[in-house]
Amino acid sequence: MKLIFAGTPAFALPALRALFASETVAAVLTQPDKPQGRKGVLTPSPVKTEAERLGIPVLQPVKLREDYSALAALGADLMVTCAYGQILTEEILSLFPKGVWNIHASLLPAYRGAAPIARAIIDGAAETGVTIMKTDAGIDTGDMFLSAKTPIAESDTCGTLTERLGELGAELIVKAVKNIAIGSEKLTAQGEGFVCKKVSRTEVDFSKPAKEVCALIRGLSPAPLSFASVGGQTLNFYFAESLETDDISPSGSVLCASPKGGLVVKCGDGAVRITELQPAGGKRMSARDYLNGRKIREGMCFDKPVL
Repeated sequence: MKLIFAGTPAFALPALRALFASETVAAVLTQPDKPQGRKGVLTPSPVKTEAERLGIPVLQPVKLREDYSALAALGADLMVTCAYGQILTEEILSLFPKGVWNIHASLLPAYRGAAPIARAIIDGAAETGVTIMKTDAGIDTGDMFLSAKTPIAESDTCGTLTERLGELGAELIVKAVKNIAIGSEKLTAQGEGFVCKKVSRTEVDFSKPAKEVCALIRGLSPAPLSFASVGGQTLNFYFAESLETDDISPSGSVLCASPKGGLVVKCGDGAVRITELQPAGGKRMSARDYLNGRKIREGMCFDKPVL
């Protein structure tokens, strides 16, 4: 069976590799190269880079809904999408006799839309997973075929969970395609759900409970990151862990700032120990390395977020 793979970020790579090993991937559909860095160098998506390594033809229409003639000419039976990044119209969906199937990084119908992995961590969800759904014209509203769960650990960031879900999605889509090829798929309607919004760089509010602060930091790591300022220094955060404390200092107060004890900040309930950070204009490092010679002292207080 001939199929098209549509995807853009690194999350889609395990699925592309798995399908390439088990099926005939006629072409890869991905977003156009985008300028990156201060110099604005045009950079291919991770999926394009991998497709070229595998020797798969690549299509990169700026607006697929207006330019899908090359896709139609391939005469593929089925298309698999995985974080492709463009909406598919009914005209595009109708090109594939065996349908268009999406690898979505949540347990649908929860967390439809953008940033399902980050939002699940930020919300403090105990588990998440991957759902294989048959794409329709809605936003992740199609009937579900297969799903698999994974717990969300307190050590997970959006980065680590994305990697795990990418591998889980690869396993599921290979199984799904084999069943679809012989017409043995059994679909289930989603029912009521909700759409989550994109995430953006967010200032930390230390007046919130420590577990909420940690969840925000982990959910936005490694990008777009959370941040806060203290003593005129802006710090981006990569990882933090929650602590219990009887300290009655105001929220945002620095309870510890030493290479030995790390960077501990009072929250509305409990405290957090920041373990990885990045000073503005600097590189990612451990909090203990940053505190060597830096002017953060116990008793200082992080700025309140700007509303």
